[in-house]
Amino acid sequence: MNPIVENLGKQYLDKELPELNPGDTVKVFVRIVEGNKERTQAFEGTILKKRGSGIGKTITVRKIFQGVGVERVFPVYSPRVEKITVVRRGDVKRAKLYYLRERSGKATRIREKIEKK
Repeated sequence: MNPIVENLGKQYLDKELPELNPGDTVKVFVRIVEGNKERTQAFEGTILKKRGSGIGKTITVRKIFQGVGVERVFPVYSPRVEKITVVRRGDVKRAKLYYLRERSGKATRIREKIEKK
């Protein structure tokens, strides 16, 4: 990789992040610019997939809003992403949860992972 790009990426890679896995319900706080004002907006949903590594790592988060499925792809180390908090851990057996796209209502529930102390 280009050394200039690597050096630019290093300043973002030291962001403190929780462990993110598919099936987890997360709240992603994103900075949004409206006109000349800037505010933080929360997007809460289930992680469908993780992709990439390093500065290019992304997560796809899905939520249901007014009966319609909304998916957003968040670059994890983007300066626009303020913070990511895990609301609950999901217990799933696969890495990509695309099957949730066809399901609705109670069929989209995911078991909660019980962590050992």
